[in-house]
Amino acid sequence: MTSFGTPSLAPTVWIRRLAIAALALCFVVVVLGAYVRLTAAGLGCPDWPGCYGHITPIGAEQNMAAQAAYPNNPLHVGKAWREMIHRYAASTLGLLIVIITALAITSRRQRLVSVPFAVLLLITVVVQGVLGMLTVTWQLKPLIVTLHLLFGLTTLSMLWWLFLSLRSAGRDNIRFGSGRTPGVYQARESPARTAALIALIALGVQIALGGWTSSNYAAVACPDFPKCQQHWLPETHYRDAFVLWRGLGVNYEGGVLQHPARVAIHFTHRLGALVASAALIFAAVAALRRRGGRGTARVAAWAVLGALALQLFIGASMVLSGFPLVLATAHNAGAALLVLAAIALYQSVRQS
Repeated sequence: MTSFGTPSLAPTVWIRRLAIAALALCFVVVVLGAYVRLTAAGLGCPDWPGCYGHITPIGAEQNMAAQAAYPNNPLHVGKAWREMIHRYAASTLGLLIVIITALAITSRRQRLVSVPFAVLLLITVVVQGVLGMLTVTWQLKPLIVTLHLLFGLTTLSMLWWLFLSLRSAGRDNIRFGSGRTPGVYQARESPARTAALIALIALGVQIALGGWTSSNYAAVACPDFPKCQQHWLPETHYRDAFVLWRGLGVNYEGGVLQHPARVAIHFTHRLGALVASAALIFAAVAALRRRGGRGTARVAAWAVLGALALQLFIGASMVLSGFPLVLATAHNAGAALLVLAAIALYQSVRQS
């Protein structure tokens, strides 16, 4: 007998607790990553995984020889700390996911968690770590920075899916060994499910556009709203705007694109916001109008609408107030919340 009631219950309790902790920490890591990027601290430590060859910026600050090894990247203690705190948090997240995967494998006979799902989650966070390394060593290359954001939100999404699955299984008193395990659901085709899936895809594309906008320093290319450069159709240059690979050896801090290309990126991001908003609203309304659906689907639908309204408000306010740091960071947090709401909606209509 254990403190959890029965020996077989212990892995379930621990996986749930670890999933909650990892989910919360992953959200913090995503927001911290945005804050690091927005405060130009992405190269606060020009090497990886340390900082000027040290575990903390304190050691780097005290070692002038280590700093001299990077003459083009002088030490800025504040930026170095922001970068390293983000790395510490991301490393802790990776450790939590390793433990979740280990528990999923060791308790596989109880089918507490789908082992392939847990392994995929681990692979995702490992890829995310590699992208974090390349973000630094390849000097903020936009493609890598954007992929780093997408894999971060993918990790968050998978942890959220795991948490919702565990909660649903506990609420419905479903034995995981009876054919339904967290991370794996039998899909049921329905218009609401299709609409939710399309909305998720549209949101993913829009977030990729947002990452591309940020990594190319194109956020301020349209300083007015709802127009851009005082025009509904501003002057743009798309040929250079979406070139994914420009070679190595280029420092992308501050951006390398000309203004018309940045305008093209920002303007496309705004158009994408219209498409994604329409898809999310349609999916939420479809879930609300659905007869015989679960109550969780209605809650998730209202969560999507609320998160979307908040995100649109933050985005517009950010432009109108001159892109203050707090709103720019909140815009990234709002995107993460919107992802969580959209996934909850998709899962709820998929189950019902």
